[in-house]
Amino acid sequence: MIVRPQQHWLPRLFVWHGSVLPKITSRLLMNFLLSIAVILMLPWYTSLGIKLTVAPFSILGVAIAIFLGFRNNACFARYSEARMLWGQLMIASRSLLREVKTTLPDDEGLRHFIQLQIAFAHSLRMTLRRKPQGDVLAKYLTPNDLHNVLNAHSPANRILLLMGEWLGERRAQGALSDVLFSSINQRLHDMSAVLSGCERIFTTPLPFAYSLILHRTVYLFCIMLPFALVVDLHFMTPFISVLISYTFISLDTLAEELEDPFGEEDNDLPLDAISSAIEIDLLQMVDADVLPHKMTPGKNYQLT
Repeated sequence: MIVRPQQHWLPRLFVWHGSVLPKITSRLLMNFLLSIAVILMLPWYTSLGIKLTVAPFSILGVAIAIFLGFRNNACFARYSEARMLWGQLMIASRSLLREVKTTLPDDEGLRHFIQLQIAFAHSLRMTLRRKPQGDVLAKYLTPNDLHNVLNAHSPANRILLLMGEWLGERRAQGALSDVLFSSINQRLHDMSAVLSGCERIFTTPLPFAYSLILHRTVYLFCIMLPFALVVDLHFMTPFISVLISYTFISLDTLAEELEDPFGEEDNDLPLDAISSAIEIDLLQMVDADVLPHKMTPGKNYQLT
């Protein structure tokens, strides 16, 4: 995620990092070269008696803009929901530890329970980013628990089970009443709901056919556009064509980024920073001596 301080409107016009421009520069260059080729072919083009006008492109451009708007709204809704789910995870993690700590203040296994909570956040993060989990989770789990978690279909769900078993042991020992157990177990349910919500976004992209037809239409529009502009604009055709193409292609590319909010691109969610913040909060709640370093935006204002 790009986290920039507020800027004046003028320097913001020239911001490169964090925009989709680096991804589409080659495509805009191709459009520019095509426009130049169309200018050179104009005498031959007009001799054929073929004349495209701007009118159909105006109608088609409005239609494309509307559908791109719908798609971008759908993709941003996925991004927004993903951020809300991770916010709920932070709330549930804090509330769960607060209830366990105040209910079982002298329990010797409290640190182990905290390690399970931290492991859950990191496991979910790495699952959503398709990363190996063994080395990171080994810091928080016992060898036996680590083996069971890594061999599970859903490692994060297995960690939830371990937390539930930890609470169940305290209930069986009489340290937790049924009412307290039910209240604390509700926090585990909240974390399970976050896991399911993230899995739903992760495994269910937008319908491929819908994205494909928009993608094809945008690029066909940008390819044909210089032929309609050249008759009236002549040498201004490359500049106007690139400007219009930039608008449509950038919106199409931005939607692709937002569709998967859990990745590591410039505009994706900072899952590393959120997981680190959860770990710091939980360790501070038990007055731990050693805390991980708080993540801040690195070079180019990027927070991973």
